[in-house]
Amino acid sequence: MSRLTVIGTGVIGNGWIARALAQGWDVVAFDPDPKAPARTQSFIDNAWPSLTQLGLAPDASPERLTFADTIEKAVDGADLIQENVPERLPLKQEILAAIDAAASPNVIIGSSTSGFKPTDLQQQCQQAPGRVIVAHPFNPVYLLPLVELVGGESTQPTQIASAQRLYQALAMRPLVVRREIEGHIADRLMEALWREALHLVNDGVATTEEIDAAVVYGCGLRWPLMGTFLTFHLAGGEPGMRHMLEQFGPALKLPWTKLEAPELTDELIDKVVEGCEHQAAGRSVATLDRRRDDFLVELLEVVQKYWPEAEGLQGRI
Repeated sequence: MSRLTVIGTGVIGNGWIARALAQGWDVVAFDPDPKAPARTQSFIDNAWPSLTQLGLAPDASPERLTFADTIEKAVDGADLIQENVPERLPLKQEILAAIDAAASPNVIIGSSTSGFKPTDLQQQCQQAPGRVIVAHPFNPVYLLPLVELVGGESTQPTQIASAQRLYQALAMRPLVVRREIEGHIADRLMEALWREALHLVNDGVATTEEIDAAVVYGCGLRWPLMGTFLTFHLAGGEPGMRHMLEQFGPALKLPWTKLEAPELTDELIDKVVEGCEHQAAGRSVATLDRRRDDFLVELLEVVQKYWPEAEGLQGRI
């Protein structure tokens, strides 16, 4: 039976725990916060109905989770280790070095880092630094299948291949990033949209609600199936992408975007916070989480019918 070790049980760490339990894995967690077990249990209780609707593995059970009181005990016997400590490089390096020293040298150690490069994460690891890789998921981890895998300078292709198999066993869709870059792939795309959105708020062009509406009722409806490139391929009509680039390519030189982030002034912060509170309309984050999860479950049930393998296109992402 497969065992996942989770180091750090915040939102992302707990997401990994819920996903692994739903796939019938044993899970051992470590978190120095004495309130962590109760917080994790509450998280699983909230996520389990969605996971049940999507379909649980035959041996799936929340009872297969245990907490260890040291990193050394937590990693003992692990088939895969996932680190999820706060996004501070010195802290991650310290924790990953401790994990590397304690874990069997052939066990993959994935870091949920949103932006750090794996070579930097490996710096203090002495036993088997190459097996320390980026394994970056997306919130909620227990529902969204993408995980970006990035190897560092010490990482061998066999270690990435092993990681691919392990995350596929967790019903993830591993995306191997071809070379190290800060922010990997998806976060760089989301960051560009985020910066443009902040400019639009800062310049008084739109409210947070209006910007979100532009995504929800427009481009966002296409993205779950086609993404950016295939969407633009269709925009070119029958000739496809070549015609689209010939027709709309010159617009890339126009000042339609501001990729540099605006200064985060108190005034801009207030606008963003007030806008989001207006959108939340008094609903708690837990309530919005539940609404998001219900939507994602229904959406996943639809889009899986249209993913590449449903068309017989095997070996595609």
